[in-house]
Amino acid sequence: MDSTFFALVGLVLFLMLIAYLKVPGMMAKSLDKRADNIRDELNEAKSLREEAQALLAEYQKKRKEAEAEAAALLAAAEREAALLTEEARQKTEEFVARRNALSEQKIKQAEADAITAVKSAAIDIAVAAAGKVIASKADKPTQTALFKDAVAKVQSRLN
Repeated sequence: MDSTFFALVGLVLFLMLIAYLKVPGMMAKSLDKRADNIRDELNEAKSLREEAQALLAEYQKKRKEAEAEAAALLAAAEREAALLTEEARQKTEEFVARRNALSEQKIKQAEADAITAVKSAAIDIAVAAAGKVIASKADKPTQTALFKDAVAKVQSRLN
């Protein structure tokens, strides 16, 4: 009986003790439990990944909607600016046209006033000249009667 025999007996006893205490079963259970935990963590990670992908897709959709809305707002603002510009141009043109019409009307009124003043002055001069001619060719009572009659006619025609 040498030391190899005792080493073999010790090894066999050790293996029997391990089998009696069900160490391989405990190790298998422990490994199975650890494998289940790892599987659960993988499933949880997979579900979290799917949620993250869903959130990413949702945010990308919202971003695209926001970009589309911003583009629509920009287009609407450009259309409104164009309309306001056109309206301002039309109002300016109308203002200028009204000012021109008012100026032309004032010019016509000034022309009419000037013509009336010239006619009035011409009539006054004509009446005075007629009075002098009549005064030089007629006697005093005839001159006075003719002058008064002519002045009355001219004044009635002018008014």
